[in-house]
Amino acid sequence: MLAIAGGKGGCGKTTTTLGLAAALDSPTLVVDADVDLPNLHRLAGVDATPTLADAHGGSVDAVAHAHPDEPGVSVLPAPDGSRADAPGLDALLSGLTPSASTPTLVDCPAGAGPDAAAALRAADAALLVSALCRPALRDTAKTAAMARTLGTEPVGVVLTRTHLAPDAVAELLDCPVLGSVPPVEPPVLSRPAVQSAYARLADEIRQEEDLLSCVNK
Repeated sequence: MLAIAGGKGGCGKTTTTLGLAAALDSPTLVVDADVDLPNLHRLAGVDATPTLADAHGGSVDAVAHAHPDEPGVSVLPAPDGSRADAPGLDALLSGLTPSASTPTLVDCPAGAGPDAAAALRAADAALLVSALCRPALRDTAKTAAMARTLGTEPVGVVLTRTHLAPDAVAELLDCPVLGSVPPVEPPVLSRPAVQSAYARLADEIRQEEDLLSCVNK
């Protein structure tokens, strides 16, 4: 399970989750762990229910939504945070049982709150996402530090809305820059330049055996 994480809301985590899932060219599960500001289902074009909570203790395949435009990509929307009887996010993510070797990408909440910590704790590794500006990078550095404290290693960073991949970013976050996603007009995921960027990111992941194993767990 790979957590797609970053410190700032709006930095491109959800777009990266779906863009990478489509580029992996294999059956892939994407999960929204942002209980307070769920957006994955909207960007994917699927209903808000059933959710991650409905997959708890049962078959993921039975409740996950098929992405309407990306064959092989399945979507689990965020659970309803107002349900007092729902299991915690830790239990929901840890209890996921997708089909064997199905890559699982978790769209994490921004910041360093309990839900962000739960998503990172459940994952095998983290892929950081950040805009190329000082405030965003500072917040992403905090996310990287939190992930390491929880025992989840950041394996790389994706820079959004830029063509650049400065070495200084890798030094700041202590992990490689795996790719950059250029600035484009919406709808972002339908733009060839963005699709090519996520295809290159998927290639980077396939070439790194340790990283690929984290995605496929």
